[in-house]
Order: sequence, then C-alpha cells, then structure tokens
Amino acid sequence: MKVNRIVANIAVPSHEAMQAAQHFYGELLGLELLMDHGWIATYGNAAKMTVQMSVATEGGAGTPVPDLSIEVDDVDEAFTRMQAAGIAIEYGPADELWGVRRFYVRDPFGRLVNILSHR
Repeated sequence: MKVNRIVANIAVPSHEAMQAAQHFYGELLGLELLMDHGWIATYGNAAKMTVQMSVATEGGAGTPVPDLSIEVDDVDEAFTRMQAAGIAIEYGPADELWGVRRFYVRDPFGRLVNILSHR
C-alpha cells in the first residue's frame, strides 16, 4: 500500500464562509476551484507534488507550528498580495537558515498558514 495524496480539510462555520475561502485560497494564492459540491470546495492545481506530512514541536525560528504550509514560486509576490488585501502578517518575511524564505498569515478561519519558497 502507498499513500497517493494528502488533502487538508478546514472546517468553516457556514456556506457564506466558503466565499472567504475563495478569496484567500483562490484569488490571493491563485489556486483553482477543482471541485464544488456546495458543502465542500477543493482548491488546487494540476501540478504533481510529493506526498508529505510534517509533525513538529515548533514552527522553526521559535515560531508556532503552522496548520498549513503552502510553497509558492514567488514568496515576495504572495507577501505583496496579502498586504494589499489587508491580511495581517504574523511573522516574516524571513530568510531562514534551512533555506526557505517565508511568512505567516492566518486564513479567514484562523488557521496559521506558512507561505514559503525554497531559496
């Protein structure tokens, strides 16, 4: 047996909150709406990714463990989009010793999101 995919599921309080997900994950981060059944919406893209899951005692550099880590091709562009949208930056941007540039924000549902690029 092998794991083919890991999907993060985020509980939201209402159907109206699904619009906030579309704004944050769809518009700001550029993910496509791949599936929408009304009660669940899945965002992603056609890129093939490795299956990964992390467990951690901290988020590195003394930060809290993020709920999600999203790797982007241009972390500074993502940072600019989040700032322009009025999303509070909780950490960074920072060039970390382990070779990533990253920052933390909270999604509309309070999840701590680590947005990063490998240097």
